[in-house]
Amino acid sequence: MAANPSFDIVSKVDRQEIDNALRQTEKELSTRFDFRGTGADISWSGEEGISLQAETEERVKAALDVFKEKLVKRNISLKSLDAGEARPSGKIHKIDCKVIQGIESDKAKAISKKIRDEGPKGVQAQIQGDQLRVTAKKKDDLQAVISLLKTEDFGLALQFTNYR
Repeated sequence: MAANPSFDIVSKVDRQEIDNALRQTEKELSTRFDFRGTGADISWSGEEGISLQAETEERVKAALDVFKEKLVKRNISLKSLDAGEARPSGKIHKIDCKVIQGIESDKAKAISKKIRDEGPKGVQAQIQGDQLRVTAKKKDDLQAVISLLKTEDFGLALQFTNYR
C-alpha cells in the first residue's frame, strides 16, 4: 500500500526576485525627480538584510514604500519583509529590513495546534526544522487543511509544497 498523502508548509522567498525588486528600486530612486539630491539609497546588508537610507526621515520612508511596491509587483508577500523604524544616523536616516524565511518553532506550534483543533480528524502535522509536514488518509482532508490555513493569519507568508 502507498504512503498516506501529504504536503509541506514552508515560508520561503525567492532571493533572486527580491534582488530584482531591489535593483528596480535602486534605479527608480536614482531617476525620480522627488528623490534627486536626497541621498536616497537601497542596498543589501549581509545575507538576509536590506538597508535603506536618505537625508530625511520622510524620504527614507518613501523609498521603503517604493521597495514594497516593487516586491508586490513581483508576487512577494510583504509578510516576508520585516522593516524596522526609521532612525537617524549622523546626517542621514536609515531603515534596516530583514527578509523572513522559515517557520519559527513557536509559529510552527501555533499552526500545528490550529490543524489539530480545527482541522479534519486523522490529519497529523509534524514540525521538521523550519517547515511542517501534514499527512492524512485522504487528499480531501489535506485540501481542507490548506483552505483552513489560508483563512488564518500567522504573520508569515505560507506556501504549500510537495503535495503528494
